[in-house]
Amino acid sequence: MREAAAATAAIIRKQVPEAPETALVLGSGLGAVAEAVKQPVSLPYPELPGFPRPSVAGHGGRLVLGRLAGRPVAVMQGRAHYYESGRADGMNVALATLQALGCRRVILTNAAGSLREDVGPGRLLLLNDHINLAGVSPLFGLPGDERFVDLVDAYDPAGRAKMAAAATRLGIPLAEGVYVWFCGPHFETPAEIRAAKLLGGDAVGMSTVPEVIVARMLGLKVTALSMITNLAAGMAAEPLSHAQTMKHATAAAGDMARLLAAFLEASDD
Repeated sequence: MREAAAATAAIIRKQVPEAPETALVLGSGLGAVAEAVKQPVSLPYPELPGFPRPSVAGHGGRLVLGRLAGRPVAVMQGRAHYYESGRADGMNVALATLQALGCRRVILTNAAGSLREDVGPGRLLLLNDHINLAGVSPLFGLPGDERFVDLVDAYDPAGRAKMAAAATRLGIPLAEGVYVWFCGPHFETPAEIRAAKLLGGDAVGMSTVPEVIVARMLGLKVTALSMITNLAAGMAAEPLSHAQTMKHATAAAGDMARLLAAFLEASDD
């Protein structure tokens, strides 16, 4: 993984003027964040060995490097999902490449279903922990002891505090909670949602957790945000669909973009 990442990082360095400090992984409906990057250099994933080939609507499939809120960033517009290949390691090389380029923090975003009636569609949720109900790891098969990753405080406490402070300054309501990872691509059953609630979950989704695990192995600080696009299965009358996800993700994208910019402006790492 690291050798492949070093080779891909060398390709990118030839095309960008400065090393990024922060990486952002954009979930469904967040293309506007990549479009806000100043002096952008856009690299399609097919030109970057080891980067994913997204097959999901709303995932652009390009890496955009430049400045956002005055800070050098690398923005992944699209990600790999476990359900696309049956493998959890689809983001390993990409994240290792961003670390090799100089990133010290990764901000992960996703679209998620809420397990809480008080955090409905259009709201943002700051993740403080996760539950891996998919039962797989992106570290399967890796050699050596580094695969035994400590996930206590995987979601950087200092980063969470800065994100919460930025939301307060902007007047953006920001909930906080635990993300429950299901493998997808099908949505969860009402019984599974009841179980996730009993386990202490606040939102459910089909991504992000493998990226957190890999990022922590690489020594990256992790901050993660969910855009709530629906109440989870059995909690509302509206049928679940990807079209519904895209509709509500687009509605929440403005708040997400403003919050990410404010976080970067205040960041010192």
